[in-house]
Amino acid sequence: QVQLVESGGGLVQGGGSLRLSCAASGRTFRSNAMGWFRQTPGKERELVAAIGRSGSNTYYVASVKGRFTISRDNAKNTVYLQMNSLKPEDTAVYYCAARSYSSVFGTATRDYDYWGQGTQVTVSS
Repeated sequence: QVQLVESGGGLVQGGGSLRLSCAASGRTFRSNAMGWFRQTPGKERELVAAIGRSGSNTYYVASVKGRFTISRDNAKNTVYLQMNSLKPEDTAVYYCAARSYSSVFGTATRDYDYWGQGTQVTVSS
């Protein structure tokens, strides 16, 4: 069983930055591919960024490329999402997800086995 706890969300002005963290329990973190998703009311949860278990492979949705950076620290069982140049349309609940025992990240919610509780990110204009 993997437990994921997100932190770092909040209210920020447009153009500002936030760094989300996701701390994972258990000894299997380095075996898991990880992803950050976001969701707004009435919309499906979408993948924002993902990272393979070694950290060498990453994915970004087009709307955040060049602004967001996903990284992981396997020694700390933590994955990060650095968000720069934030826009009001980035406002959402952000979720951390783990794909257990996989070196390859998925791009769909069904590809992930464990989820955090979510953290709210609000960007004002």
